[in-house]
Amino acid sequence: MNRYSSDVLAKGWQRANRPTATPIPVEKDMVLEEPTSGFVGAVVAWENGVVVLEDRRGKRRSFPFGPNFWLDGKPVDLKPPTRAASERDRAQAYARTHTASGSRVGPAESAKVALPSRIYVEGRHDAELIEKVWGADLRHVGVVVEYLGGIDDLPAIVAAFAPTRGRRLGVLVDHLVPGSKESRIVERVSGEHVFVTGHEFVDIWAAVKPERVGLRRWPDVPRTLEYKHGICDALGLPHANQQDIAQAWQAILRQVRGWQDLDPTLLTEVEKLIDFVTADHIDEDS
Repeated sequence: MNRYSSDVLAKGWQRANRPTATPIPVEKDMVLEEPTSGFVGAVVAWENGVVVLEDRRGKRRSFPFGPNFWLDGKPVDLKPPTRAASERDRAQAYARTHTASGSRVGPAESAKVALPSRIYVEGRHDAELIEKVWGADLRHVGVVVEYLGGIDDLPAIVAAFAPTRGRRLGVLVDHLVPGSKESRIVERVSGEHVFVTGHEFVDIWAAVKPERVGLRRWPDVPRTLEYKHGICDALGLPHANQQDIAQAWQAILRQVRGWQDLDPTLLTEVEKLIDFVTADHIDEDS
């Protein structure tokens, strides 16, 4: 073997046997070493091409992105975060300061006694969606949400509840359109201390923005086909029995992160209900 078979001064000899820096996107709390200065710290921020590290004594230093760092004993080429990571960071930061409905998170409070006023929601899936998005707000003001099995039960519920000042009743009804049976029942029970509103969706599933489940728009389901079955067909989900339907709804509900994922018309009606049932109590507090 000729030990001098290669040119030791050939181009690239300076980088021979040096470890290659692996490109890696920056992440919050990632612990990095900047070998030139010997500074070691956790990532606390980044902007305008630099990353900010903080050591265990609280000292901070800024360094430019690039192949200037070591991570877990290996060289890395630090990159700005991917777009998806940036969106995730913003979403997590928003969730720490806001509820799912968009309200500001206040200081921790002790449990409140429920107000005499109530909100009834027609449909189990409707109630689950309201809880996911507005649950924190409703607990903050002490309003309990009750399940309304069907609009036909509403007159008896109103009579038994006996609404009055300080004991208001708000109701969210499915598929409330002018001239329908639902609208006629609503006219019978509405009054000074009873506020009934609703949405025009055939089913609450369609109140979720279709992009959240991978659709450009919700399909037009023919009247000859049960609505939820038509939605399941569009999503490629089974719907042979009630268990399949329940699982399909949970799959949709999991995609709802907050108010941004709902049709604005539903947001408006729910906010109206919350304002109505708390109106007397706000007046008393003031």
